[in-house]
Amino acid sequence: MIGIVSDNAIALPNVFPTGTTLYDPTQAYNSYVLFSAPDGNTHLIDMDGNEVHRWDKFGFPPEMLNPAQTDGEKGHILVQLKNGNSPFGNIFANQEVGELDWDSHVVWRWGTQAPGGKARQNHDISRLPNGNTLLLTTIDHPVAGVSEQAIGDQRIIEVTKEGQVVWSWTVGDHIDEFGISTSGREILRQIYDDGGKGFGFLTINDMEPIGPNRWFDAGDSRFAPDNLVIDSREASFIAIIDKQTGKIVWRLGPDYGLDDAIDNPKAPGLGTVTNNALRPTLSLKTPRPVDQTSGQHDAHIIPEGLPGAGNLLVFDNEGPSGFPPTRLSAQLGSRVLEINPTTNTIVWQYTGIDSDQPIWGFYSSFISSARRLPNGNTLIDEGMNGRLFQVTPSGEIVWEYINPYYSRQQLGLDRTVSTNWVYRAQPIPYNWVPDGTPHAEVAIRPPKNSEFRVTPRT
Repeated sequence: MIGIVSDNAIALPNVFPTGTTLYDPTQAYNSYVLFSAPDGNTHLIDMDGNEVHRWDKFGFPPEMLNPAQTDGEKGHILVQLKNGNSPFGNIFANQEVGELDWDSHVVWRWGTQAPGGKARQNHDISRLPNGNTLLLTTIDHPVAGVSEQAIGDQRIIEVTKEGQVVWSWTVGDHIDEFGISTSGREILRQIYDDGGKGFGFLTINDMEPIGPNRWFDAGDSRFAPDNLVIDSREASFIAIIDKQTGKIVWRLGPDYGLDDAIDNPKAPGLGTVTNNALRPTLSLKTPRPVDQTSGQHDAHIIPEGLPGAGNLLVFDNEGPSGFPPTRLSAQLGSRVLEINPTTNTIVWQYTGIDSDQPIWGFYSSFISSARRLPNGNTLIDEGMNGRLFQVTPSGEIVWEYINPYYSRQQLGLDRTVSTNWVYRAQPIPYNWVPDGTPHAEVAIRPPKNSEFRVTPRT
C-alpha cells in the first residue's frame, strides 16, 4: 500500500510535476481515463499516465461510447468536429458534432441540419439506448421575465441517426419552475438590461439520462429511466426533467434555507454560522440533510451495478453562483457529494480534509466532475487545475495525474494565459477499446514534497 497523499498543483506554483504523480495499483480501480485538453485534442491515458491514443478533436465533453451502443465496435467517441479545437470561446459556437471511430473516421455527424446551420453544442452530449443522441445546445431568443431582447439560452435536443430532431426542451420556457426568487429574477433582468449575453443565462452544465434505478423500480415515477438530470452553474440548482411532460418533477436548490440558518445558527446539518456575509461552516458528518451547493457540476444518478447506485453524485464547486449570490466560505474548498435523492440526505462526501489536506487543498471554482468506480472509489476531475485523481471511500488518494497538455487560452481576460484545464474526465474500462491497446499498471511512489528539490544546472 502506498498510502501517500501528494500535495498538488492547486496553489499553482511555477514548477511542479505533470503526468501521473502517485499510483497504488492495489487500491486504485485500474482503467483508462478519457479527457479533452486545451491543446485541442482528446487523450486516452493509462494509470501510469501514458497516452495510449489520441483524437485530434476536442469534446466539450468527449464521450466514449459503450460498444453495446456501436454494434460491438470499440473506441468510438462523441466530440466536436468543427471549431472544437479552436480557442476556448469557439467551443460554444461549434458548427458540427459527431462520432469518431478509433481511427478518427467520422461515422456520424450533425450540425448543418440544426437551426441556423450550426450545432452550437456545449457542456454535454449523450448517446441513448435507442441510438439517438441527446445534445445540450445554445440558442438565442428572448426569455420571458428576463430580457425582451434575444439572449443566450440553452436547449436540449434529441436527434436521430438521420439528423431529425424528435424532442426538445428549452431552459427559458421553464424559468418559473426553478425556484428563483423575485429578487433573483430582478438581478437576472438587470444583467441582461446591461447587455449580458453568454451561452446560456443559467448555464446548464450537465444533462444525464437517469437510467434504470431502484427508485423507479419501487414505484417513484420521478426517477423514470428516460428522465434527465440537469444542474445550473449560475443559479445553483439541480433538477430532474420529466421526459414525457417536460415538467420539473424534482429539484434541489437554489434556496437551501441558509437564511434560516442565519436566524438559527444551530439549524440541523448546517454547522455554525461564523459571519452573516459568509457561507456557514458546513458539517463533515454524514448522513445529514443536504446543505448549500454553489456552481456545482456533473450531477447524475450513479448507474446500476456501481456502489451507491441510485444516489445522486455531484461536484460541488463552491464557485461564485446564484441569484442573489450564494454565501461562500472564508476558506474556499470544493466537495463531492453523494445524495439520497428521495430523502435529500448527504450519505457520503469528499473534501480536501478527507485526504489530510486543508479545505483549500481541493478546489475548482468552475468546470470539474466526479464519477463512481466499480470498486467503490471515485474518479475526480479538479478541472480548473487539470488535476485528475482517485479517492477511496475514506478519502485516501490512490491515483493522481496532472494534465501535461497545455495551451494558451483567453478565458474571459484581455490576454491569453497558459492553462491545462479539464472540463470532465471519464473512466474507460479496458474492454471498451480495441484488443491489444497497451496499458501499464506500475506503482508510482512520489517523494516527500518537503524533500523534493530541483537540481541546480550549471
